[in-house]
Amino acid sequence: MGVSFAGPNGGGRRSRRRLRPMSEINVTPFVDVMLVLLIVFMVAAPLLTVGVPIDLPESAARPIEGDREPLSVSVDTEGRVFIQDTEVEIDNLVPQLTAIAEAGYDERIYVRGDRTVDYGTVMRVMGRLNAAGFRRIALVTDVEQTGQ
Repeated sequence: MGVSFAGPNGGGRRSRRRLRPMSEINVTPFVDVMLVLLIVFMVAAPLLTVGVPIDLPESAARPIEGDREPLSVSVDTEGRVFIQDTEVEIDNLVPQLTAIAEAGYDERIYVRGDRTVDYGTVMRVMGRLNAAGFRRIALVTDVEQTGQ
């Protein structure tokens, strides 16, 4: 008395046809992910600039080359002063920059002033920076558009 287990092919034999590994790569999910990342970076790239919205004046000056992220002091249309994205009182500007400089920052400080802000306000900020011992100060402008 014997028991026979019949498989899907009938009988107890093994199938002669073996399963081969699939040698095709489905790249559709990879392309989908890459397109989504491309769109995300295209939307996010303009947002990676310094966060204080300022309408910079235009100039024909050459751009300054640099590898490190610049430290920027911005003056907006209302005369408020910002270090990077953080608003500071003009009386606290020098102590905060001095604390940053003591941490090892020795690069140029970029001053960004809105084109509609009072010239005296920008000069007051630059004067305080100069009086505090910062000698590498640069004004930031947009590239001058010709034909306008």
